[in-house]
Amino acid sequence: MRIGTGFDVHAFGPGSHITLGNVRIPHDHGFIAHSDGDVLIHAICDALLGAGALGDIGQHFPPSDPQWQDCDSTVFLRHCQQLIEQRGWQVGNIDCTIIAERPKIGPHVAAIQQRLAQIMDLEVDQVGIKATTTERLGFTGREEGVAVQAVCLLLKG
Repeated sequence: MRIGTGFDVHAFGPGSHITLGNVRIPHDHGFIAHSDGDVLIHAICDALLGAGALGDIGQHFPPSDPQWQDCDSTVFLRHCQQLIEQRGWQVGNIDCTIIAERPKIGPHVAAIQQRLAQIMDLEVDQVGIKATTTERLGFTGREEGVAVQAVCLLLKG
């Protein structure tokens, strides 16, 4: 077994929605990001890469590279999972905590779980999604952005 952790943050900017786990969530802001800004998928990618001792998402998809501008983050996730699987590992489970005051994540958890399970070819019960706030403290508490923590367990395939 191997365990990896990931963490990512994106600030709010102009927009009418955010994307978490490839699910579009209406909001009065969007994310400021080079790609589509899917902070949840980015944290999962780092957890996968960390478990495989394969660096981080920035090494594989540098924000300085224009080919990743506005890229759908599922491209990153599929690539990271493929790297893991090529080395004989499979995902046992992922567990994520989305940290945000707004938008409220609870109503979207089931859709996010289902979408991530579909993208990663996992069962829904292998994808844990939780949401919390910081009780109005810090940048997430001031509603300046969203943070995500992710952990994954890899099993030898």
